[in-house]
Parts: sequence; structure tokens; C-alpha cells
Amino acid sequence: MSHQNVIVLDFGGQYNQLIARRVRECGVYCEVKPCTMPLADIKAMNPIGIIFTGGPNSVYEPDSPHVDPAIFELGVPILGICYGCQLMAHTLGGRVTAATADSAREYGKTKTYFNTDCKLFKGLPAEGISWMSHGDYMEKVPEGFALVAHSDACPNVAICDESRGFYGVQYHPEVNHTEHGTDMIRNFLYEACGAKGDWTMGDYKVTAIKALQEKIGDGRVLLALSGGVDSSVAAALLAEAVGKQLTCVFVDHGLMRLNEGDEVEAAFAKWDINFIRVDAEERFLNKLAGITEPERKRKIIGEEFIRVFEEEAKKIGAVDFLAQGTIYPDVIESGLGKAAVIKSHHNVGGLPDFVDFKEIVEPLRLLFKDEVRQLGRELGLPEYLVSRQPFPGPGLAIRVIGDLTKDKLDLLRHADFIFREELANANLEHCPDQYFAALTNMRSVGVMGDGRTYDYAIALRAVTTDDFMTADWARLPFEVIDRASVRIVNEVPGVNRVLYDVTSKPPATVEFE
Repeated sequence: MSHQNVIVLDFGGQYNQLIARRVRECGVYCEVKPCTMPLADIKAMNPIGIIFTGGPNSVYEPDSPHVDPAIFELGVPILGICYGCQLMAHTLGGRVTAATADSAREYGKTKTYFNTDCKLFKGLPAEGISWMSHGDYMEKVPEGFALVAHSDACPNVAICDESRGFYGVQYHPEVNHTEHGTDMIRNFLYEACGAKGDWTMGDYKVTAIKALQEKIGDGRVLLALSGGVDSSVAAALLAEAVGKQLTCVFVDHGLMRLNEGDEVEAAFAKWDINFIRVDAEERFLNKLAGITEPERKRKIIGEEFIRVFEEEAKKIGAVDFLAQGTIYPDVIESGLGKAAVIKSHHNVGGLPDFVDFKEIVEPLRLLFKDEVRQLGRELGLPEYLVSRQPFPGPGLAIRVIGDLTKDKLDLLRHADFIFREELANANLEHCPDQYFAALTNMRSVGVMGDGRTYDYAIALRAVTTDDFMTADWARLPFEVIDRASVRIVNEVPGVNRVLYDVTSKPPATVEFE
């Protein structure tokens, strides 16, 4: 079954993946593509709509990213957001200039007035708050465009040419700060693009299983199983598609949480799959000894994972495919087109140049985290597994800042367990979307038992998020943080200070490295 699809052309803005997430929330499939995507490739995807994202550039600069003007002749509705709106105006004969007056420059929450006769605002309030972030100004809009939204400071907050299906907004409808922003995106999809809403996880399960069967045939598959949500769902999907052709290899690299290796083995012992646990702690720690740079850690872990799988494959016999639980945020953060690499995920940007398998299979590669959880439920996985706390592929290696030793890892494992236990005791284990402890590379002076100490500081991190592309720090009750802090300092030798991270994403990431 083929789905309707929308293409999100990425011009380098910070909210671009959030746009894609909002489109999918509306029941429409979409993919983020680099703005350099050739027009022929765009046509080949037969999109029902195209969205231009925001970006940091000014459209009138000679080296700013542009599109082939012929894209406006495809007969496909287009929504331009922020930079995308200005790009549309600039390309179609309007004029965009730097805002020299305060009246043309807007940032943050802004009261905005909408013309509800425009399809984009159909059925929505005539005024509300929108999230602005633009220093340029559409001094002249293209011929045929109408002004359909304004603020007290700016007369052309939104423009449209409904006869051609072109819409542009200078604010960001994809962020939560914009009131009814998702409704505006939904209106673009259903009112302008004629979307049917045919993107569901039930449909995806059926089509993904069929695609895996066609790709793998009678070949054998080796799955990198971490025991986390992503790889567990990938295991269930592959098991349903190819059954005993699948072997799951769990690499216990010594970078897991307290008792996690035993828990993973116990959970998957109940499944009708080939399960192998590899004790590789000494091997990984030797490779990582003395390494402090985060990207280097990720690269080493990524390569060592592959080498372990290759060795296990040789023991098993002929294995054609390596399967991984890679998801869409992993792909995007590891660099999309010319986009910046935020951090290389060990299963994407951390892969070595040579991989001794016929092909890598990533059945979750185009799904966001919450979609993966929905798919897991469709596949009948137990809720405790589907709702499990996210855990990065490189494990505690990126939660120990600086160099790694077994002593440091054991110290962190104990502190992390206490933090998670205290949240569970307070019935908050499902309240933050992710939470953990990290071992900083900072040592400081303390006083314990009337004596001087010079020990490590543990940082506690908890965030709330819809999609893991953006996140806000969790406002945990102070008494919970206090109990965790007291226990960690008293029960974990080598720690004399506990910090709580109150940084959102962006500017931070969820993980520390």
C-alpha cells in the first residue's frame, strides 16, 4: 500500500524535524530532504505538498540556499515557513530586505491577527499568539499574493496565493508556543493538499513486514539487540517478517545500567528467537581507554559493535543482513544533506567505512520515537518494554564525561540506579520522558565526617518531550531531588556533590555527549 506523502525541504533551521513530526501527527507521511534535492527526484516522489523550512540565512545573500524556480510550476501546494516564506517571496518576484526598523524585526511570542477566509486559518480564531524569529522583512510581496495575517508591528506576517496553492508564514507554526500552529499545518495538508490521512502504524506494520520479506527473501539476518525500545521493536518486526531467519545478538559491552544485561537476557529468553549474549566488556573498555572526545568515543563504539557482529556472524554461518534499530532522529542528528552533525549515532554516523554484510536493514529508520512505541503496541509487545526509558546505543560511555574506567562506570551505575529508584518511589517513573545520572569530569572539595573530601560531582538530568527533537527540563519536586542527592552522596563512594541540569534542548542535547 502506498501512502500520500509530503516533502519537507530542509534549509538548515532548528525546528525542521519538528515540522515533519507535526505533519505525521496529522496522519500524513512525510520525509525531510535536503534543500539541494534535484527537482526530478522531487517529482519522482509525487508529493501532495511541499514545505520549505526555516533557516539561518538571508535569501538576498549570494551564497544563501535556493530552490529550482521550476518547483513552483509542479502544480503542488507549497507552504513556506520563516526563511521558506521569504524564499518563496524572493523567487516569485517579491523583495526581501534586512529589517532596519524595529517595527519589521520580530522575535518571540507575538500577538497576531489572521484572515480566517484563507484556507490556512479556516475554522481558527481570528487572533492568537505566534512564535516569531526573523530579522528580515518582505518589503514587497509577489504579484498575485494576498496579505492574510499581520501583527501590530508587521503587516505581512502571512501571505498566500490560493489559486496556485502557495502559502507563506513568517512565524513558526510547528512550535508549541504558536497557538493552533498544528491546526494550521493540518489545514494546509487537508484543505490545500487534499490529504486523506492514510498514515497509521497499523498500515506501516503491514507494509514494513512485506518490504522486509521482499528484501530479505530466504537470507539470514543478524540484529544488533540492545534491549532498548528501538531494537526491541525492530526484533519483533523482523521476527514477524522472517521468523527463524533472524538471530539477535546482545553485546554486553560493559556500558549498561545496573543489572541491565541480565534483565535483557531474561526478557528475550521468553521469545521464540535465536538469542546470543556476547560478553565484550573488557574488549570495549580497552578500546576506549584514554579516549575523552565524545565523537571519538561514538566512532570507536560504532566500529567495535560492527566487528563483534561480524565475528558472531562467522560463528553462526552465512549471514546476509545486519539489522539495526536506527530511528529518524538518529539519522537527522548524524547529518542530513549539508545539515550540521549534532552528534554521530553509533548506528549511523559512527559506522566504519567497510561493513562485512551484504546490506544493512533498518526497518525503523523513518520513524520518530513515539511512532516506534505505537508500532511496538501494534506488534503486541508488552507495555513495560514499549514504554521503557530510552537508552543510547553507546550506553554509559556518553554519560561519563571524559575518559572511561570500570570504576567510574560502576560509580555511575550505582548513582543512576538510586535516581531512577527514587523517581519510582515517588510514582514519577513515567512523568519525565527521559531521566538519568551522568558523571561529570569535575572534582570538588567537600566535607564528610569532619574530614576533607575531593570527589566527583554527579549531574542528574530529566526532560519532558513529545518527540526527542526538542525537550524541556523536568520540574521534579525538590523533595525527590533532595532524597536522591542525599542517598547518592551517602551510598556512592567517590561522590560528594550532586547537580541538577536545568537546560532545555536546544541549546543542549538530551544526553551529555
